[in-house]
Amino acid sequence: MNPLKSDEYPAIYAPYIDTVKGEALAVLEEQITSFPEFLADIPADKSEYAYAEGKWTVKEIVGHIIDTERIMAYRALRFARNDTKELIGFEPEDFVANARFNERSLESFADEFVLVRKSNLVLFQQFNDHELARKGLASERLISVSAFMYIIAGHLNHHRNIIRERYL
Repeated sequence: MNPLKSDEYPAIYAPYIDTVKGEALAVLEEQITSFPEFLADIPADKSEYAYAEGKWTVKEIVGHIIDTERIMAYRALRFARNDTKELIGFEPEDFVANARFNERSLESFADEFVLVRKSNLVLFQQFNDHELARKGLASERLISVSAFMYIIAGHLNHHRNIIRERYL
């Protein structure tokens, strides 16, 4: 069961948040090991595979996961520091289209993921309850700092499930 209240995040994020079982920080910590292990098990011939025309490759999905984590952590930092300016959205399709993810190895993504995640864990661990409860507007939606931890963990879970079901 998830300790977030429904007024801490918009419904659009519920499918991600619902995949997080237990405390978000514990899940984020567990993923530091489990996600690179998952990537290491993906056969090389599948890393640039897309299951349908116009769908991302495995490498593009992994790059998207990392980019999204950076964006969500930045949003959490802004709100935790009581920055009340509304944050605009981002277009994942544009990020992927301009990132050259398929030129990289899955191992390089695993290394980058660990560094990004460790940095974000340090950030989230230093927030107190008051800071975690702060809210702000991102993409025209009210969201709490705490919810970003669940979104980051759940977003990874969501895409890992898609990779398992449609790519492998």
